[in-house]
Amino acid sequence: MVIHIVKPGDTLYSLAVEYGVPMSLIVLDNGLAAPEQLVTGQALVIRFPEVLHTVQPGETLSSIARQYNTSLRQLYRNNLILEGRPTIWPGQTLIISYQETPGQEISVNAYAYPFIDQTLLSTTLPFLTDLTPFTYGFTPAGELVDLDDAQLISAALRIGVAPLMHLSTLTQEGGFSNELAHLALNDREVQARLIDNIVLVLQQKGYRGLDVDFEYVFSEDAGAYAAFLNALTRRLNPLGYPVIAALAPKTSALQRGALYEGHSFAEVGAAVNEVLLMTYEWGYTYGPPMAVAPLPNVRRVVEYAITEIPAHKIWLGVPNYGYDWPLPYTKGKTKATSISSQQAVALARRYGVSIQYDEQAQAPWFHYTDLDGTQHEVWFEDARSIQAKLGLIPEYGLTGAGYWNLMRDFPQNWLVLSSLYQIRPGLR
Repeated sequence: MVIHIVKPGDTLYSLAVEYGVPMSLIVLDNGLAAPEQLVTGQALVIRFPEVLHTVQPGETLSSIARQYNTSLRQLYRNNLILEGRPTIWPGQTLIISYQETPGQEISVNAYAYPFIDQTLLSTTLPFLTDLTPFTYGFTPAGELVDLDDAQLISAALRIGVAPLMHLSTLTQEGGFSNELAHLALNDREVQARLIDNIVLVLQQKGYRGLDVDFEYVFSEDAGAYAAFLNALTRRLNPLGYPVIAALAPKTSALQRGALYEGHSFAEVGAAVNEVLLMTYEWGYTYGPPMAVAPLPNVRRVVEYAITEIPAHKIWLGVPNYGYDWPLPYTKGKTKATSISSQQAVALARRYGVSIQYDEQAQAPWFHYTDLDGTQHEVWFEDARSIQAKLGLIPEYGLTGAGYWNLMRDFPQNWLVLSSLYQIRPGLR
């Protein structure tokens, strides 16, 4: 795999000649909606096929996988054109393998809402170990707020991905309720009912584990939160269900702030099987323009986390989104728009601006002026920034990556991921 940064004068044809790969593969791998209009500074993933197969009459994708001693999941990863579906036709050329040899095996999780585009879901599932439908809430009485998750669960299980149940204190108004968390953590009757209901859903719906995300927990409830997670682990582990907990991106045990004080890394890490570090949202909707997950910030969180929690229990949070800020930024007034990496490149193309790259933050960005004369600053993710973040996993011995979230198309990400690492299957 090569990450090529588009220079003035580059064309799809010149890149295909330079690297000796088909133009159609570059277009498909990078989701190029307007391949004739490359953007200066744009990152492109170039992969080099090694073994090709021409489909013969009567062959199926399963028979081809057996012929080459590979898996259906690997064929889907190698051939995005299949969109995660087994339909093939005689004469079609399939890529059996690429020249690069992926390194260590890691776990990959991603969150998705039930209304995700089905083609996006089926295309991406082969790159995952786990899929986490978002989210189950609960009432003050400890009853679960149901989620329309049947389609996500069945799609995951069909492809060998483990669905994880997600429990949060998110309310219908869209915020995390520390009052609701306080009730569940301190009222034994409510907590017992909540745990019973979790077990029921896990068993009835075919989930393979539980992911807990209580944010803005009161500082005085930090110990109670860890105790609740420990109670879940003691109840669920004997039934075969691991428990994962999301952690705020702290850099010290004494870090102040409503997001951080209710999460004790040491206590939570000891209480559960694994944790997800929410290493994103430094650049956020109401904050000043900056990278969503600047690499030095992410690194500081990881370096603190491994002093409190065994590295093999830690998932690195990875953002699959960016932001577009109108300028000038005014604190408390300016609101950024969340965008995908594909949308970011499309904006740069539309307004004829070059994409820059911040070497310290390890993130792409650019300025543009819209048709109304308003200036904007955009930060997003590309193949370079994803490669930099994923590099922290083997560097620190982490278990894998957890993506927030799967709802935005970003094919480059999955190609970088599968070129660098072997992806642990969810169902063994």
